[in-house]
Amino acid sequence: MHIKKYDFDYSRRHFMDKMARGTMGAGVLTSLWPLIAESGDITKAYPEELQSLSAYTKGKVNEGDYITADNVEHVKDLLAPITYEEVSQMGRRIKVVPQTTDVTKLYPHDFLEATLKNSGKAGLDEAGNVVHKADGKPWIGGMPFPDPQTGYEAFSNLGLTAGRHDETQYAAKDWDLNAKGEVEYEYELAACEKTAMGRVSDPDGPYWQGHEDKLRYTGVWFVSPQDVSGTSFLNTILYDQRKFPNLVGYIPAFKRVRRFPTNQRFEPLVPGITVFLSDFWAAGDPLLTWGNYKVVGRGPFLGAQSQNWNGDQKDWVPPTHGGPKGQTFWDTSFEFCPEVLVIEAEPTGYPRAPVSKKRVWLDLRNMAYISYMTYDRKGQIWKSFEAGFSQYTKGDLTFSDRGGRPVWGPTWVHSHDVQSGRMSRLAIAEQLSNGYKSINDQPGVYDKYLTAQAIRRLGI
Repeated sequence: MHIKKYDFDYSRRHFMDKMARGTMGAGVLTSLWPLIAESGDITKAYPEELQSLSAYTKGKVNEGDYITADNVEHVKDLLAPITYEEVSQMGRRIKVVPQTTDVTKLYPHDFLEATLKNSGKAGLDEAGNVVHKADGKPWIGGMPFPDPQTGYEAFSNLGLTAGRHDETQYAAKDWDLNAKGEVEYEYELAACEKTAMGRVSDPDGPYWQGHEDKLRYTGVWFVSPQDVSGTSFLNTILYDQRKFPNLVGYIPAFKRVRRFPTNQRFEPLVPGITVFLSDFWAAGDPLLTWGNYKVVGRGPFLGAQSQNWNGDQKDWVPPTHGGPKGQTFWDTSFEFCPEVLVIEAEPTGYPRAPVSKKRVWLDLRNMAYISYMTYDRKGQIWKSFEAGFSQYTKGDLTFSDRGGRPVWGPTWVHSHDVQSGRMSRLAIAEQLSNGYKSINDQPGVYDKYLTAQAIRRLGI
């Protein structure tokens, strides 16, 4: 007979005790990050009940199963409220895949190496900005707080590092559906991001010379259909996280670049889409323009952290299912994440924001957000912005970085406005109709895509 050293409720009591004491520290049986640094394997940090959904649910839902309306009640506490509603009422189904225990499969290689190398070197200055403790200069790369001790430190891992590459280029295809499940709008869009501080692959060091006051530049522009082609936006995030971003855009109809107001961050970029600039990475705004960060929950959760790349599908776009017309949701895979922080924050720097707070679920293995919801000014649930992450591998297919290693990153998004019933679903595509491709760490992206002159040129 197999006698368990830890009974079934051991982890639940452990998480409740941490919440009651206000202590942080990832890991249940031992500290998580020293274990990751030593072996890269998380198994010894968690008891058996946290190593698979099958063990956690006592066989009611297993790896390889689909979560549907028939069995979702067994995992209701492991899903965000909007995800639960999608499964229980809208016909969504989610495939359960095995837990990832090798953390090298949950990061871009260079970013993980920088996180391990620079662990313990981050601090906060008097304003609350993340700095290198040794000299007070901006952060030098990787997650600043892999073992966070506060909700703000945990969120800094997300807000400061964003795409986790020095440069990212994503081709994306978007479908915007109404409450009847009908596609009303369809767009092709491109996104490019360049990090100025905390660079992890640059032989010249962590800082981009001449841009020391910036954190990153992000450009988004639309390729099709014709009536929006050339519409583009450039969002410049300053390193001082108290300062509002510089947001400019080019609208082909007006043939000029114009500056947009700060509250444009909570409005759709083009007709029909439910995505706001504030939504990107669940941390699209500077960290200190939000406030009252607090940990409101801790425990296991289900999230799209692996087996979500569809390299065997045309343009990498996954199949759809569910909703009134069978096309509201992507086919997605979730895994059992053993320890997740639930953090809330309020938009203290945006007095006219239509959002009263956001709630974000962060996987402590890699600090990726696995669920994100916003609430309206009355405190009612408004939107979710759910992304799938994965290594870009499937069977014999692999999409590799410049070092020959599998790319890790986002693969799809569900942006669901539950109050209007509208859904925007985006897929990271291999390339767009104009030839723009998804690829990371390419030289020359700043001059091509990330200046006011560049976005004007893209719109012509």
